[in-house]
Amino acid sequence: MINPPPPVETHAANEAASSASDRPAGGARPGLVDTHCHLFLMEVDPVEAMKSARAAGVDRLVCVGVDADSSRRSLELAESLRGVFATAGVHPHDASSFDRAAGTTVEELLVHPLVVGVGETGLDHYRRLSPPEDQERAFRTHIALSRETGKPLVVHVRDAWPDALRVLDDERAERVVLHCFSGDEIVAAEATARGYFLSFSGNVTYPSADHIRRAATSIAEDRLLVETDSPFLPPQSMRGQPNSPANAATVARALADLRGLDFDLMVQRTTENTLRAFPFVP
Repeated sequence: MINPPPPVETHAANEAASSASDRPAGGARPGLVDTHCHLFLMEVDPVEAMKSARAAGVDRLVCVGVDADSSRRSLELAESLRGVFATAGVHPHDASSFDRAAGTTVEELLVHPLVVGVGETGLDHYRRLSPPEDQERAFRTHIALSRETGKPLVVHVRDAWPDALRVLDDERAERVVLHCFSGDEIVAAEATARGYFLSFSGNVTYPSADHIRRAATSIAEDRLLVETDSPFLPPQSMRGQPNSPANAATVARALADLRGLDFDLMVQRTTENTLRAFPFVP
């Protein structure tokens, strides 16, 4: 069993990794957080991606691992780029490769204070690149790691909502972020009743995504998160181009418009939510 570092020490370690040049000038309120991206998959240099994000008002991001190697790479990026944090886990597409060695790597990475979440994990019954039984086995193990470390579970669900909600309930998942939420308002109501956070990406702007927009407008503000899933799922205005963390601002603006909120207030609320959903992010 992993013995997680206490949150106070984690926040202190991250503060030590921050410099004045990376903080908002003049005591301004911190900017947006992109709660889910994959810097290691982007064609542009991660340094340039982070510069563009800061220019757009996105000052922190969570680089999400999808297997053992990319989880290691995410931590390397977090160690070298201020404002970047990592997760460690194995995507359901690769669940068949989640063996003892991969599990050990994930456990070891989760001890690091800059690794702030477990995953991405979950169920994908659309592509089924790993058999459903392997996906569920890996999913349950990740939930156990989340409980042991106190770090949030980053969950991918595609065409598998009943099974995903069942497994989360079975395993008593305690801190859950439903990444790139794709359910409707009924699923959203069940998820928020359980205390889960719902993270919305550029697909909330797609013409075919009325069900996602209904979900985004139906839930309480304190459950909303913003992400890009870069380099995937660019906003509608950029379809056909690689996505980037800077577009978290576009997603936040779309959510603000949907809910009739001022953009700055949406930034404030989603950033506050992020710090509750990811308590190891300072």
